[in-house]
Amino acid sequence: MPTSSSSELDLSDLSDLPETPDTSGAYPRLTDEQITLLSRYGERKRLPKGSTLFCEGDRDCGLFVVLDGKVRVVQEDTPEAEPRVIAVHARGRFVGDLSMLTGQAVYVTAVAQTDVEVLELPYDQLKEAVTHDRVLGDLILRALILRRNIHADLGAGLRIIGSRYSVETRLLRDFASRNRIPYRWEDLEEDPEAEATLRAFGIPPDETPVVIWKGRTVLRNPSLGQLAELLGLREDTPSRDAHDMLVVGAGPAGLATAVNAAAEGLSTVVLDAIATGGQAGTSSQIENYPGFPAGISGAELADRAVVQARKFGATFTIPGEAQSLERIDGHFVVRLADGASVEAHTVVLATGVRYRRLEVPGMDRLEGPSVYYAATEFEARLCRGDRVAVVGGGNSAGQAALFLSRNASHVDLLILHEDLNRDMSRYLTDRIERNPKITVRRSTEVVELVGDRALEAVVVRDLHTDDRDRLPVTALFVMIGAEPHTTWLQGRLPLDEKGYILTGDGENGCTTSFATAEPGVLAVGDVRSGSTKRVASAVGEGAIAVRQAYEHLRRVGRR
Repeated sequence: MPTSSSSELDLSDLSDLPETPDTSGAYPRLTDEQITLLSRYGERKRLPKGSTLFCEGDRDCGLFVVLDGKVRVVQEDTPEAEPRVIAVHARGRFVGDLSMLTGQAVYVTAVAQTDVEVLELPYDQLKEAVTHDRVLGDLILRALILRRNIHADLGAGLRIIGSRYSVETRLLRDFASRNRIPYRWEDLEEDPEAEATLRAFGIPPDETPVVIWKGRTVLRNPSLGQLAELLGLREDTPSRDAHDMLVVGAGPAGLATAVNAAAEGLSTVVLDAIATGGQAGTSSQIENYPGFPAGISGAELADRAVVQARKFGATFTIPGEAQSLERIDGHFVVRLADGASVEAHTVVLATGVRYRRLEVPGMDRLEGPSVYYAATEFEARLCRGDRVAVVGGGNSAGQAALFLSRNASHVDLLILHEDLNRDMSRYLTDRIERNPKITVRRSTEVVELVGDRALEAVVVRDLHTDDRDRLPVTALFVMIGAEPHTTWLQGRLPLDEKGYILTGDGENGCTTSFATAEPGVLAVGDVRSGSTKRVASAVGEGAIAVRQAYEHLRRVGRR
């Protein structure tokens, strides 16, 4: 809700800035017809200059349509500094943040630059309005996703201060990146502003990394759970003895399960140890997913699915790392790493897979500062202008090589065999072969990482000649093989020889394709033995599994 004058920002020293031009679709102007539609669901308000529409850190705030005047979107880096202006909106534009749809805290502040008239739409009313106009709903969602990317490029949101050589700093950065949280990283090793900030807050270097939120809230070496609580990544689940469905894993299969289960009226809770999106969420461009002929990033696909699932009532707990699965009093209890537990009558396991770690000299020393298992906008910015190497021959590695080549000076793509087409889609191999900034090194393996505190080079070996070469790269992206996230299920459910969950007819005695040996527990997506490791097939499995789970609930009298 807009606040009173007691919380107004002093903008008297800032000039009357012009409206920010819309060059990318992030700041569209609504038509009169669209504003009329939204007016049926919102509340008109007149606010004086300097009034705050919403503040950085707020949750459950609404979207605002500017009817008259101008609204400025800013971020307050510190209480003493002038707010940093991000955008200015005039009549017909809407003011909001993607967090309003995903349930997180917002990362920016909106202030009336002039006396304004606005239309306020709380989340529930906005959700109802856009169901009557899908074009309008997609326009708003697409714009908010693009704004999130702009905020990330500007370093709006969190400030993370720590050493590039710190494992704890890397964990915080990775967590923020995977959850598409805008942040600015200040490196203690190279950024003089980092030292000045620590002195201003009275923080000694040995208490880093630190997270600064809203320019004043400081978390010293926080756990991922503490950071998630601060940002609203852990939603409060409705109070009940046991939910209808618990989805463990929020990759494409888990998100599809959540959307379809919640749409069917099942009370649905989703857990993931790191972030929504899974491995697909780290993909820069998915071009073979139906319905998106121009391609779609994994992050956007994940954000759209989260918004859709929340619209139907699903709740998310991030991070929520499952550690055990038990059956107690006719339903299931999943215990989490932080000591909490979630109870449900059905469980869908969609924990996916993770890339394998390279076991070579130098990995233990350099994995923290210089080795990556995802190639998103955040990692690309860290490697701008540098030479990097990508290890892997699948689609993920190909997508990473093409994406990184936009900013890196050169990309070496290392594969263990001769045929790039063997495991990679043709549309990717054609582009890689034509890209002058990518060198494909066939039948090549990494044998050593070189560098004391940061990667200086990788030593590679030709598998045919045994010749060795030293590549002067500063970052290594590892996307090889796959290991299922099933360690916590060993001895609880039948697994195949590689650790994937067995489902369907066969030795485990199951009667349906996604059912495990435990009635009421299903497995979908990459973690399922015999599944096709593609985003579209994972989404299909998640949708089909909901029907099977529904039938189980009916048989046990829950439906």
